[in-house]
Amino acid sequence: MSNTSFLTAEEITAWRPDEEIPDPKKRNEVIRGRLARNDLWLPKQTAGKRWPVGCVALEITQRCNLDCSLCYLSEHSQAVQDLPLAEIFRRIDLIYAHYGPRTDVQVTGGDPTLRQRDELIAIVRYISAKRMRPSLFTNGILATRELLAELGEAGLVDVAFHVDMTQGRKGFRTERELNELRREYIERARGLNLAVIFNTTLFAGNFAEVPALVKFFASVADVVSFASFQLQADTGRGVLRQREDVINIDNTIARIRAGASARLSFDALLGGHHHCNRYAFALVINGRIYDGFDNAELAVMIMNKTADVAFDRRNRGAGMRAFAAALLRRPSLWWPSLSWLAQFVWRARKDLITARGKVHKLSLFVHNFMDACQLERDRIESCIFMTITSDGPISMCMHNAKRDAFILQPMIFYRQGELRNWHPLKGETDEPIAQIPAPTDYPRKLKRGRTRQDNRNSLHG
Repeated sequence: MSNTSFLTAEEITAWRPDEEIPDPKKRNEVIRGRLARNDLWLPKQTAGKRWPVGCVALEITQRCNLDCSLCYLSEHSQAVQDLPLAEIFRRIDLIYAHYGPRTDVQVTGGDPTLRQRDELIAIVRYISAKRMRPSLFTNGILATRELLAELGEAGLVDVAFHVDMTQGRKGFRTERELNELRREYIERARGLNLAVIFNTTLFAGNFAEVPALVKFFASVADVVSFASFQLQADTGRGVLRQREDVINIDNTIARIRAGASARLSFDALLGGHHHCNRYAFALVINGRIYDGFDNAELAVMIMNKTADVAFDRRNRGAGMRAFAAALLRRPSLWWPSLSWLAQFVWRARKDLITARGKVHKLSLFVHNFMDACQLERDRIESCIFMTITSDGPISMCMHNAKRDAFILQPMIFYRQGELRNWHPLKGETDEPIAQIPAPTDYPRKLKRGRTRQDNRNSLHG
C-alpha cells in the first residue's frame, strides 16, 4: 500500500541519480528490491521480470517548436544549447551499463527533430548498435516520412507522436478535429516497419473526449499499436497548474472503457506502481475492441513464464510468431492457452468472419505524473520511467521537479581526445565555465510557458 509520504523540498534537492552501476547479472534485482520495500513485488508485477526498467528518456535537446499549456520543460530550457554528441553517446553507454540490452530508450527533448538531422540519425544508430530499442518522441511537425524512413533504417523501433489540445495548434479546436492531423502522421509512418504510438495529455479541456479518442485509435489499429493517456501534472513551465479532481486514474479508465464499449482489464498485470501506471491489452477485430486480459490468471502465468522472450514491436507478424514459439516451448501453457483461444474465437466469431481473421493489437496506457511539489516517496522509489542525466538515471517525475539542476550544469567533456569546456547557455567555450553568469531574463523568442504569459501580461497590463 502507498504510504502517501511526500518528500520535503530539502529531500527533493538532495535526491541523487543512481550512480552505482549494477552487476550485469543482477540488473533486475535493483527494481525488485525497491518494489519489495513498497509491497509491490507481486506475481502480476512485470518490472524486475521482463525488464529492469520500463524505459529511459534520453533528452537530446531542450528546445521545442511548440508552447504547450502543460509542459514539463523549465523556463530556461529554450535557451539551453544542445549537449555535445560525445556526451549523448556517453549517456547512452550509461543507460546500457545500468539496464543492458532490450532497454527501451526514448529519444526525446524538447523535440528531438530540432537536433541536426545527421546527429539524430547517429544517436538512433548508436542506441540500436548497443542492442537497445530506440523510440522517437516527437510532436510530429518536423517528422517527415523521409526522416522516419531514414531513422527506421538506422534502427528506430517506435515513433511516438504527441498530439493534443494543450499544444495550441492553430486551426484545431477539439481533439476530434485533431484526428485529421493524427491521420496525416499515421500516413507518414504507414509501411515503414515502425511501431506507431500516440500520446495524449489529459486536462479539463479534453477529458470529456477520451471515449471518442479511444474509438478513433481503434479505427486506426492497423497502424497504431499503443495509445498513452497522460494526466495533467503541476510541473515545469506550463501555464495550467493544479488539475481538477475529476481527472484521475479511475475516471480515466472508466472513460476508456466507455469508448471501448468493453470492460477492459487494467489490473491484470502491474508495471511499477499502481498509482503511476495502468495498462490494458486490447484486440481490435472489425472495429470492435475485445479485452485481451479477460483471463487475468492466464495473463500472469504467461507473463511469468515468457519473461525472457523478446518480441519484435516493429513487425507484428514476427512478434506473434515469437509468442507462439514461446508457448510451444512451455507445455504447461498449452491447455490454458488453447482453452482461452477457443473461447475467444467463439465469442468473436462474427467479427472474425467479417474481418477475414484480421486481428490488431492496441495497448491502452494511463500514466499519472506527479506534481513537482507533491512527490510521493514510494512512487519515486518504485519508478520504472527514468531520465538519464550526466551522473546516471533518475525518476522522470523527480527530474521534471528539479530540471534546472541538471540542464544548467556546466561540464567538461572529451572531444577528439581533448578536454573541452561546455556551458549550457553558451555551448563549447574557452571561457572558465564557473565564471559565466546565468541571465536573469531572455529575449522573447526564447520565452515559453509562464515566462511568455508573464511577458504578455506586462505588455497588456
